[in-house]
Order: sequence, then C-alpha cells, then structure tokens
Amino acid sequence: MQGNDTGTRAALEIQGASKTFVSESGEEVRALEGLDLVVHSGDLAVLIGPTGCGKTTLLNIVAGLDGPDAGTLRLSEELRPGDNVPCVLQHYTLFPWRTLLRNVAFGLEMRHVPRRTRLQEARGLLAEVGLAGFKRAYPHELSGGMRQRAAIAQALAIQPRLLLMDEPFGALDDTTRRELQGLVCRIWQDTRMTILFVTHNIDEAIVMGERVFVFSERPGRVVKEVPVDLPRPRDRHSPAFAESFVGLRQALLEAVE
Repeated sequence: MQGNDTGTRAALEIQGASKTFVSESGEEVRALEGLDLVVHSGDLAVLIGPTGCGKTTLLNIVAGLDGPDAGTLRLSEELRPGDNVPCVLQHYTLFPWRTLLRNVAFGLEMRHVPRRTRLQEARGLLAEVGLAGFKRAYPHELSGGMRQRAAIAQALAIQPRLLLMDEPFGALDDTTRRELQGLVCRIWQDTRMTILFVTHNIDEAIVMGERVFVFSERPGRVVKEVPVDLPRPRDRHSPAFAESFVGLRQALLEAVE
C-alpha cells in the first residue's frame, strides 16, 4: 500500500457536539455534551475514558451512522460521513458464509471493482496481515486473532483515508493483542492514513497513539489532550513509557473526579 502525504490540516473537527438518547425506561441519557475535538490528517489519535463515557457514540457520529443533537462536525474535503470510513469493532464483522478472500474483497465488490482485480487486492491484503495461507478458510475455522486480522484487511481493502477502530482488541488474549497492536502501527506508519482508535486500556493508548484524548465521565467531553512523544515501536520497559503511563493514569483519575 502506498503512503499518503501528511500535514497539519484537520481531517476531523468537532465543535460543541452533544447527544442525548432515550433509554428503554424512557429516561434521557446524555451521552455527549459540549465535546470539542480536532484530529489532524495522518494522525493516529486515541480516545480513552471510563466505560459509558460516549466514545462509541462519537465514532458512530463520525461514521455517519448517527448525528449530534447540537454542535458541528467537519471532515476534510476528501472525507464524507459514511463514505470511505470503515470501522473495525471488538466483535468481528466478517460474513460467516464467505471465505476470508471473499470477505476482504466485499467492499471492492460493492464498488463494482472487476472480480479479478478485487481478488488480487484481497490476496495482497491477506498476505500483509499474515493470512496468506487462509484465503479459502471460513471465519468459524479461525482463532479470534486471525478473524480480527481479516477484519482489518477487510477495512483496508477500500483504501480508507480515515479508519475508525472501536476497542478492536478488547476480546483477545494479551499476546495476540500485542501482535495486532504492532500490525496496526506498522500499517499506519506505511500509509499515514488517519486513525481514530477507542480504548479504555492505558497501556494500549500509549503503545498506539500519537495523541491521546481523555474523556470525562458521561456526558462525555474531551478534558485533556496528551501527546505521546516516544519512538516506535514503543518500549514498554523504558522509563519514558512508565512516565507516560503514570501521567495518563493521573489524567484519567482527574477526569472522573
């Protein structure tokens, strides 16, 4: 995959976003209130905060699956809500009746890319995520980590400029989780696509992010932006990593007080 030029222009800018839901019991639930966020083009930005603070709600708004009740959402000229904005979720989004090859090729099929071309692209992506020998396998035949690798390849097939990831490694064991963190970081370094990554794990936020946005408790808003100025790949055993971990943990504690 070819890398993209990066710059300081904003890929995503949100001002004063608020969102309220009505629960099944009829009560109003304020998910977001007065949220401001700017993600630069080519950034790997991480959203972190307590469970239920509105991180997934924000991703749904960015993806065009929902809209804010108030506030504005601006995307750069090459992006439109719901267009070319795939999301990798914690629960796998693969079609169980399709082989891995046809799963990865699905987005290209929906864009009417010729069959030979889309299958060639899908084979290349499966190789890139370490699944070259499993193109004829079905999702149920694979481990959770392998299915998530395939889901990442599926999202990359349409060559997105913005990729959303909602706790994509939360259900995986620690070893597999670390392998996929490294995979996504390498893909980001090669492509410089903009990635908006949601987690509640401090270690993961520091490993992944160039910038970490700390959310308050519900109703969610960004209360702090923490830059992570560490060389890649990130060394979990370094004093600088430990210092970043302590600083981010303190920011999270302050956010929920």
